[in-house]
Amino acid sequence: MIRVFEDQDFEAIEEIYTLAKLDEFRFERGPFELIPLRQDEERLRGLMESVIFVYAAKGIRGYGAVYENEIRTLLVHPLFRRQGVGNQLFGHMIAWIGRPVTLCVARSNVAAKALYQQYGFKVTEEFEACYNGKPVLANKMEQSSTIFGKSSADTAFSRSRTR
Repeated sequence: MIRVFEDQDFEAIEEIYTLAKLDEFRFERGPFELIPLRQDEERLRGLMESVIFVYAAKGIRGYGAVYENEIRTLLVHPLFRRQGVGNQLFGHMIAWIGRPVTLCVARSNVAAKALYQQYGFKVTEEFEACYNGKPVLANKMEQSSTIFGKSSADTAFSRSRTR
């Protein structure tokens, strides 16, 4: 079940962040050191000013964050990957936004980009970002306005409901 974040969810979100954040960079050069969420002022501020959705089923299995029309975060606990959690959260956030969506992703994060492309996202920009002082090539992706004659949000919502 997907629902809005509640204060008591923070520890579970923090655990997922700790277990999953560095996976974004697994194909980048050099090792990355995790900055714990509570100590990463920039990411914590960005998260807390967003609308946060959690996938809750016998605990929190994943979460995502939306700010205006941007999906800022989508992380799934490693034990629950490849079970539709990320797909359902992603579809829910797109439907909730209700207009073309943008997001940024590490260029090397092929698995995440493949999911996003299923929802009609295309790379529109490449830029250098930074995590903990290390450069990371990133892609800005934007959702095309229609997929097969239906709005992307309608398609995403129907996908998330059928899984």
